Amino acid sequence: MSGRSRALRVVASLSLAACSSSNSGAVPTNDAGGVTSEASSGVGDSGAKSPDTASVVSVDRFGDAFAHLFKRSANSSLPAANAPIDCDEGPFITHGLGPNGEKVVYYNFDVLPTTPASIYVFFAGATQVAGQLNVVDVLPGDPGYNDFWLITKVAVPSDYVANSVTSLAEITTAGFAKTPTNMLVNCPVVPAGSTAALRYTSESSALQRGWYRDQVVNYFSFDEHALTTATGGAVPTAPILVAFNIDPDASNPASGPPSGFVTETGTMQTHNVISVLPTDPYYSPLWVVSAYKSASFPAVSNWTTASQAPVAGANLADVNCPVVAVSVTPDGGSGSVDGGSD
Repeated sequence: MSGRSRALRVVASLSLAACSSSNSGAVPTNDAGGVTSEASSGVGDSGAKSPDTASVVSVDRFGDAFAHLFKRSANSSLPAANAPIDCDEGPFITHGLGPNGEKVVYYNFDVLPTTPASIYVFFAGATQVAGQLNVVDVLPGDPGYNDFWLITKVAVPSDYVANSVTSLAEITTAGFAKTPTNMLVNCPVVPAGSTAALRYTSESSALQRGWYRDQVVNYFSFDEHALTTATGGAVPTAPILVAFNIDPDASNPASGPPSGFVTETGTMQTHNVISVLPTDPYYSPLWVVSAYKSASFPAVSNWTTASQAPVAGANLADVNCPVVAVSVTPDGGSGSVDGGSD
């Protein structure tokens, strides 16, 4: 096994742990990790906190403070604030094409910046603390929020009680050292009860739990490809070419994304083409969206034909769309196109 392959395996392992509610696989309870005294742990006077009885934070991905493509103020049919989201229903799931014409399916989690947020993962020495939920300090709509999280290791003493610290403020007050890594995870924060049944890998599609300022926060995990930061600590990106029912036009507010994607008659199949697959080294679920003219839709069947189509709009937005299914073309093709940032 090459050094790069070993490194990617380590990245994938830690990334999955960062999005998981418990690296032991068990649901944390009130006595997760045991209970020690304040003098022993140095944190709190009541030992572990229970995510099963803690309040659950309210989340709104469709308010104007966060949403770009999916604003409830522009589309009243979108879920209410803190209502569960069914990501397997339109407009949150798209059927597109791969670089060689593969049929692909991806979720739509809206426009996001390339600066990641931080997720805090607890370690006693080299061992991740069993049962400890990870900690975040921003939600959708907060300045600095991102579905893409930079794994930051929190060093705790060997007698630390799992879930006795449940906020960034407590981490800081305790004086625990925080060490950012270059590893990223794609974990969109969503309301409790939300569902997204598909995954490219064998990872669980169940909601994961973490802590946000002493409250439980719920999020999905997508680990179809190990992600590390690009130059300057940014989330890497990759190109995607799409066709809207109305080509983007600055003078027409109904054009571009509000008009929806062009689809094959009577189906959900678009000719949106991603440049790389999850198995490719330059893959990223943060796609730089450019549009080709909708008149070219019938002629587009892969990355080459999409690239040859007249451009309707370039570099329109960066969107989080993790690929969750790929079906190879009849001839077995499964190629890729370089060109993403790494």
